[in-house]
This record gives sequence, C-alpha cells and structure tokens, in this order.
Amino acid sequence: MGVIWCGVVIVLLFGILNVGKAEIYIVTVEGEPVISYKGGIDGFEATAAESDEKIDTTSESVTSYAQHLEKKHDMLLALLFDRGTYKKIYSYRHLINGFAAHISHEQAEILRRAPGVKSVERDWKVKRLTTHTPQFLGLPTGVWPTGGGFDRAGEDIVIGFIDSGIYPHHPSFASHNTEPYGPLPKYRGKCEIDPNTKKDYCNGKIIGAQHFAKAAKAAGSFNPAIDFDSPLDGDGHGSHTAAIAAGNNGIPVRMHGFEFGRASGMAPRARIAVYKALYRLFGGFVADVVAAIEQAVHDGVDILNLSVGPNSPPATTKTTFLNPFDATLLSAVKAGVFIAQAAGNGGPFPKTLVSYSPWIASVAAAVDDRRYKNHLTLGNGKVLAGLGLSPSTHPNRTFTMVAANDVLLDSSVTKYSPADCQRPEVLNKNLVKGNILLCGYSFNFVVGTASIKKVAETAKALGAAGFVLAVENASPGTKFDPVPVRIPGILITDVSMSMELVNYYNITTSRDWTGRVESFKSTGSIGNGLRPILHKSAPQVAVFSARGPNIKDYSFQDADLLKPDILAPGSLIWAAWAPNGTDEANYCGEGFALISGTSMAAPHIAGIAALVKQHHPHWSPAAIKSALMTTSSIIDRADRPLQAQQYSGSETLMLVPATPFDYGSGHVNPRAALDPGLIFDAGYQDYLGFLCTVPGIDAQEIKKFTHSPCNYTLGHPSNFNSPSIAVSHLVGTRIITRTVTNVAEEETYVVTARMAPEIAIETNPPAMTLRHGASRKFTVTLTVRSVTGAYSFGEVLLKGSRGHKVRIPVAAMGYDR
Repeated sequence: MGVIWCGVVIVLLFGILNVGKAEIYIVTVEGEPVISYKGGIDGFEATAAESDEKIDTTSESVTSYAQHLEKKHDMLLALLFDRGTYKKIYSYRHLINGFAAHISHEQAEILRRAPGVKSVERDWKVKRLTTHTPQFLGLPTGVWPTGGGFDRAGEDIVIGFIDSGIYPHHPSFASHNTEPYGPLPKYRGKCEIDPNTKKDYCNGKIIGAQHFAKAAKAAGSFNPAIDFDSPLDGDGHGSHTAAIAAGNNGIPVRMHGFEFGRASGMAPRARIAVYKALYRLFGGFVADVVAAIEQAVHDGVDILNLSVGPNSPPATTKTTFLNPFDATLLSAVKAGVFIAQAAGNGGPFPKTLVSYSPWIASVAAAVDDRRYKNHLTLGNGKVLAGLGLSPSTHPNRTFTMVAANDVLLDSSVTKYSPADCQRPEVLNKNLVKGNILLCGYSFNFVVGTASIKKVAETAKALGAAGFVLAVENASPGTKFDPVPVRIPGILITDVSMSMELVNYYNITTSRDWTGRVESFKSTGSIGNGLRPILHKSAPQVAVFSARGPNIKDYSFQDADLLKPDILAPGSLIWAAWAPNGTDEANYCGEGFALISGTSMAAPHIAGIAALVKQHHPHWSPAAIKSALMTTSSIIDRADRPLQAQQYSGSETLMLVPATPFDYGSGHVNPRAALDPGLIFDAGYQDYLGFLCTVPGIDAQEIKKFTHSPCNYTLGHPSNFNSPSIAVSHLVGTRIITRTVTNVAEEETYVVTARMAPEIAIETNPPAMTLRHGASRKFTVTLTVRSVTGAYSFGEVLLKGSRGHKVRIPVAAMGYDR
C-alpha cells in the first residue's frame, strides 16, 4: 500500500534470530490431526467428519485423540533432547499434527532426521499489512431487511479475527444499547480476564477474546508494557477490522468536534471472536498465528478474517499453496470455516498477491464513491487543489502566509527539521499567530517520525489561522490520504502545485541581503474539506491493491488459478480505533480512524459472508465464495467498465481499464449474493485434486501437509471447479470443465461466452435446465488464434429464465508450443 503503514497487510518476513541461537521452529509429524483422523489406532475412535463440516470438539473421541497427539509430541522431544535444553511452545492437534518449539539450529537438524518427523520449518516473523460503505454497498435497503433489519443482520454468526486484539470499550462493540445477546452453545471459545481490571473482555457482542504470544515471548520480542499481555488492542488495526465486519449500526463518527457520519459493520448483529496474535512493535510470529487459527476453528467460528499473508512466496516449499500457513487454512475450510484474506498491498505492480490458494477468498481493495478534497486560494487568485479533512479559514478573509523556515526562534534549531512543523517550541509564536503556517512534507512523514496530526497541533499551539503542508518532491509510489484535523489545514500533494505556492511566496516575500524576511506579503485562504464529494466513477481498483496473475511457486511461475477473487471497499474507510493504538501516527489517542488497505477490504467480505451464511446456514465455504464472486459487478456507478488506478511515468495517478487480475470477479454486490441462482461448489477432495494436478508438484509434499495421497487429479489445474478460469500456458486447444448446482427454483440457463480476439472461446451445451439442488457439467473450449505474449480476458455468462445472471471471468495466455 505504498507508504501507508496503517492497515497494512501482515507480511511474513524470513528469519528472526542469528543462527546458533535458539529459534522457533514449526515441526509437523506423521499421524492424522483431529480433522482428518479416520480411525485405526487402538483405543481411539475416528474423529474426521464424513463431509466438510464442523467437528464436535467437546466429544470424548476428539479430546482423547487430541491428548494422545500432544503426548506423542512431548515424548518425541523428551526422547531426543535433555530437559531444559528446549521449550515446546504449542501443540497443534486439530488442523495440523505438530508443534512449535524454541530450539537450537543443531536440535532442529536432529529433529529433521528423526523418524516420524515430516517437516521442520523455521518460524517467520510477521508485521502489519494495512462508515459510508454499508450505504455504498446497498446493505440497509437490499440485504439487512431480508435478515430482519440491521438489528438482526448476522444474528448468531461468529466472525473470528486473527489480528492485533480489540478495544472492548468502543461504542462499535458495546452491547448495552442493543437487544441482549443470548448464549450461543455452538461457540466454545473463552474470554480472558483483564489482568488490571479483573473483568473479562466479553459482553455478548464480543463472544470470545484470547491472545497468543508464546512464540513472541520465547524469541524475546514481547514487551508486556507496550504489547499488552491480553486481548487488548495496542495497535488499532484489530479494532478497525472487527468494526468494519461486525461493528454496531449507526455509531456517530466524531473527531475534533465534527461528525463525519455514522459507522456500521457489514453484519452489525454478528458476534466477534478475538484471537490476538499481532503486536504493536514487532508484528508477530507464524507459530502464534497458526495457534490462533487452530483455536478459532476449534472454538467454532463461522467466518475467519485474516489481514495476514506472506510477504513473498514461501521458499520453504516448492509451491505457494503448501506453506504451513495455507495448509492450516485448508484444514480450517475442511471444518466448514469461510476465510477472507487481504490480497496484499503491493499494487499496482503485477504478481504482488500474498493470498494464493483456491480455498481462500482473496480480497482486492476498491476506492468507493466518497472523496475528501480541499483547496487553497492564493492572493493572486490561483486555486491549488489538495487534501484536507478540515474546517475552512474564516470566510471572506485572507490570511498572511509564513513559512516555518522563516519564523525560527534562532538558527540553532535547524537540526530539528523545523520545516516539518513537529515542534512548536522552535518557531516564533509572535510571527505565526493569526497567520497560515507553511510547512514542508519531508521523508520523515513517509517513515512515520512526523505526522499531519502533529503539524495541526503545532499550528494550534502557536495560534495559527491554519496550516499548509506542501509536497515538493514525491517518492515513487507515495500515497497520500486525507487526515481529520481540528483547525484549517491542507496537504498540497501535486508537486507542480506546491512549486506554484513556493514561487508565489518567494515573489511576494521581501528579504534583506542576509535572506532574513523583512515583510510577509503572500496571502491565502483554506476551503472547507469536511464534506465528502460523491463520485460516479466508483468503484475503482485502488492503486495499492495487489495485482495478479497468481503464482504457484517461489520462482514466480504463473498459476492456473485466477486471483484475486473479489473487490471490496478498502480505501479511506472510517471505523473504530483503539485510543492507545499506534499503527497510524495521525490517529494516536483517537476513537476512530480513516485508513486504507486490503486489510480494510477483507473484513467487508467477512461481514457480507456472514450475511450470506445467516441466509444459507448449510452452504459450504466454497458455495458462499461462489455466490459472492458470480454476482459481483464489473461496471461502475456511471455504467462504465471498472477502471484501475495506475501510475503514469511521472508517478502521478491515472486510470486504466481494469482486468480480472485487478478485481477478480468484480466488485461485491451483497444483495445479489443472497440469491445467486447457481453455485460452483467445491470441498476438501476437490482442493486435494487441484494440488495433485499442479505441474511439478511433489506428491510427497502434498501428503506431508494434507495427510492424503494423490488418488486422483483433475487433468489440468484449470479444471478445479472455481467460479473463474485461468490458463497460464495455452497451446492449441484446451477443454475446461465446470459443474454448477442450482440453489434456486427450477430454471433454464443459456450459456454464452466472449473473449478477446487472440483466443477463441466456445461453451457446451448452449443451454441447460436444472431443478432445485441438481448439478450439471458444462465445458469451455479455448483455442489459440494468435500469440501476443500477453494475457487475453473474457467471460462466460449463464443467463437464467427467472432472471439470474451468473458470470465467471476468463484469463488465458496463448503460446505456440
């Protein structure tokens, strides 16, 4: 997401400590985990469910088998190493069979060679990736009424958040103004007790709250004074994502005495289950994140929101789909949990996705229809556009402008970067009072050591009428967001406009021979930036949103699986914040924050998935994902094809036609997703078939992670029953198969397709009639007409006689051989 540190997708960074010291390793061992154990060990009954559904983790068979696995982990370590030379941190028993341990490099090598050990992976460290949208998405009129109104939207659905915790006292999570939340027997999570207040973190709305930091503590990264040894959010990110998905409806967003509207989650009645595994300063460790995912699935969450993903393809496995992270998520999906994951913030460049696998809904970020603009009017009549969520200077008046560097108390303060306007004590209050203070946007703002909030505080402390922050040179990829401030203020982001301001100031300011100002003659006024402007050109794909094509391995080979999956609002999202949160310097101490990232887009999908799950409680995760994808939109509010933000040669933003590598299936349409007509369903065996069909994949590696042999393949990975089609290396002709299931009344569908001229596309049969619950296969035939060295895009459309429209995107690249 460029330089925005808030909401930035959690990124896995390789390596945590010097070799030779003890480090954290994730070890998997032979033997089935609970999720897939079909019996065969004397004294232990089978625990695997017949189909992809939740397992009763409280049953005697599950608890005894889980204890059996943990004992085996402890025995293995005790056999190999002396007591006191190692520390087991977690036993993973439900989704994967293994453990995390704090051991030396030499001990890791011994484990690697030990019988019964399948893999030994050094842990990665992780750090953070990073209102109006319910109306923009049509929820209050189109979806909530079908669930009984906003006060029932998401009822009894539990959304789990693997994030930085929660600030439980925020009004977005309060339960005293809503109808009481009753017990929910299907959820078995616990509520930790606040070590200071001795109260737990739950209130009915927040139904579970736990934190995971054993790996962080073992590595010596954890500081309880800053990171909070509890589910309390010391960052802000976790509270923000939870509020987007499931925050209460109609919460006034107030800052600096202004109300910016009312915030609501997508599913305001859904329950929130907190699994804190990310921390303020160091981020977190995969061992803690995997333990959090295990616990969430064990506890019975319905939906899992992950603003977390690897910073690059995992080099420890041959394929992106089989790192321990995705393998754990595959088991979570087998247990019936829908997973929304942020696609990544590396856009607008290709192959920047950090969410790869078909069992995950990978969410790209859109700019919605609300923009905050402001302007500075100069004394010479020129109007300079900028960003500024601020009140205007006094109407019908202009104010003298003074540059920070011209109002220093003395020359010795230049070491403090006074042009940043971060320290009021180095500027002359007598010269600033009643005037507009001009400041410079330096690299300090990019790295977070300076903030717009602090500029506003400096200007207010000096009695300024307002402030201007001018960007005189921008690093490639710098993204600027408006920041709410208490006094009139504006950020001039266009370098050419900043130069106009500087030139006007220099021409009108008279100086003596030493360069000292004799008189300030430049004047200006700042407009009102508090009211958003609504644009019809929305939605657009945000510049920072990660782009496809998807990759299958760490040599960046293209995958035959289209990603991202779907587009949702992720730019300038108002939601709850933790007052002690430090993830974004401009919102320290505030109750709300306006931030951007695919981290903000993923919880929109998590919340909307909760609404679909409430409407269709027996649908599989794949069915919910299919409903969201096939009903999405590829046109904007002005009825034009979606556009994507892109950089031009001068690093300025421009709009280009968007493709499925930008938006996946399209922008989410919650109302249509409740009634998709047809779904493309898939289960655990289908995911295994996909893995076993990926070219060059090691069957032993698949067995190592899934505990299943490759009994069958799909012929080609593009035959996986996804609601999208991607063929990365098309030679001649390829026939692709899809199966649809009718979830509505009997209907006849006409099947058509269109494609860019380089590739011919045909579908068969041309029409099909399906009764409710019936499934039918159809084929899509792609043929290379000409080789261009680039992807061609198209779509397959299934149009129903009762009005349903089912659309799947197609991407293919033709080759001679």
